[in-house]
Amino acid sequence: MSIHGQSVQLSTQALMLCAEKGIAVHWLTGGGNYIGSVTKAAGGVQRRLRQYKALTDDAVKLALAKKLVLAKMESQLRYVLRCTRGKPRSNTVVTAVEAIRHAVSHSQKVKTTEELLGWEGSAAKAYFACFAEFTADELEAGMAFSHRNRRPPKDPANALLSFYYGMLYKDCVEAITVVGLDPTIGFYHQPRSQAYPLALDLMEIFRVSLCDITAMGTIHRKQWDVEEDFTKAGDQVWLSEAGKKKAIAAYERRKQDTWKHPVIGYSLSYDRAIELEVRLLEKEWSGRPGLFAQSRLR
Repeated sequence: MSIHGQSVQLSTQALMLCAEKGIAVHWLTGGGNYIGSVTKAAGGVQRRLRQYKALTDDAVKLALAKKLVLAKMESQLRYVLRCTRGKPRSNTVVTAVEAIRHAVSHSQKVKTTEELLGWEGSAAKAYFACFAEFTADELEAGMAFSHRNRRPPKDPANALLSFYYGMLYKDCVEAITVVGLDPTIGFYHQPRSQAYPLALDLMEIFRVSLCDITAMGTIHRKQWDVEEDFTKAGDQVWLSEAGKKKAIAAYERRKQDTWKHPVIGYSLSYDRAIELEVRLLEKEWSGRPGLFAQSRLR
C-alpha cells in the first residue's frame, strides 16, 4: 500500500491489520519521493550475515556493479533503437547510440566504482538527450522533454518520470524486505541520504522497462492534461491528485505485463520479476553465481 502526500490518514487499527496480514505500508511525498515504510521483515540473522560478508568485499561489489550497469545501459540502448526503428535517425540519436555502445564496452574494463559511475553517467546523458526528440510532437501539449532535471523536477515530463522512479523504489524496498535481505547494505550506490542503497541498486535493472517506457507510452497516448494533472509552484512541478491516480494506474498495469525471463525460462510479470531479481542477487554469494542482472529490455 502506498500513501502519497499528507492528505491521507491511516488509523492505528488499520496499520495493525496491515501488519497482521503482511501488507507493507509505504509513505511517499506528494512528488513521489520515498519517506519510509512499515513492513513485516523476513529472513534471519544468518542470511543477513552472509549478505554483509559478501557486500563488504570490494571485489564482489565491483563485479556486481558491473553486471548491474551493463544491464541498465544495454536496456537503454535497446530502447533508443526500438524508438527509432524504421525511421531516419537524427544526428542526436546516432551520437547517443555510439556513446552508449562506447560506455557499454568500457564499463566492463574499469577497476573502480568511480570509473563505472563515470561511464554510467555518460550513457545516461546520451540516453536522455534522445527524449527531447521522442516527445517533440508533445511540445504544444506541454509534455515534451527538454532535458532530464530533478530534485525538484521543473516540467511535467520530468515530474512524471520522477514519480515513477519513486514508485519503483518503493517496490524494490518491499521486495528486498520480503526476501529477507538488508536494504541498507548495497554494492553500488553509497549511503548518502535516507534512501536505501540496495533498493537504489536494484532499481537500475527496471528503470527503462517499468518507468521510462510507461512514462513515454502515456505521453504518446496523450493521456495527460497539464492543467489538471500537474501542479506548479514556482519553478517546481508535481503531479496533482488526479495526475497521481492516472500515473499509478498506468504503472500498476505495466507491472502486470508478462515476459519470458532469461534465467528461469518462463513468463512472469514485472511485479514478480523484482522479487525474483533479489533472490537471484542472493544466489551470487550463496552457491549459484552468474544469474543476477541477466534480464534486458526485449
